[in-house]
Amino acid sequence: MHIRLAKERDYEEMYLIFKEVIKKGDTYVFSPSTTKEEAYSYWFGKGIESFVVEDNGKIVGMYKIIANQIDLGSHVANASFMVSSKEQGKGIGKAMGEHCLKTAKEKGFKAMQFNFVVSTNYGAVKLWEKLGFEIVGTLPKAFKHMELGYVDAYVMYRFL
Repeated sequence: MHIRLAKERDYEEMYLIFKEVIKKGDTYVFSPSTTKEEAYSYWFGKGIESFVVEDNGKIVGMYKIIANQIDLGSHVANASFMVSSKEQGKGIGKAMGEHCLKTAKEKGFKAMQFNFVVSTNYGAVKLWEKLGFEIVGTLPKAFKHMELGYVDAYVMYRFL
């Protein structure tokens, strides 16, 4: 498994993972009808640095890092992570999380904040807690889960 900076030529494989992750409507706010162009700007827009995880020459996961806010809030990083469902349970999320925290610190960020972790995404919540994040806020019924209806979302934070 190798984590590297994403390149535009990676986007086709990245988009397949993106579509796969959002289609269930259980972890991300994106509509399953999100266009390829909209997804592209999410991963390659201004100020965004994206990374991919390669395993045997195939992209199996990706994450992006960006300042959580502009100007006076730009010392806090934000990130998003996606792993192919076929590759889950292999430590890819943990490897990306560790890589992301290291990268954020190297870039001079002082902390990292996840603005919207779906409370029923138990694997993600557990992973972020293992990596030192705390739930610092709960957004009641802020996510419209496609199977469960309205569920809470968490704001998670940790210092670097």
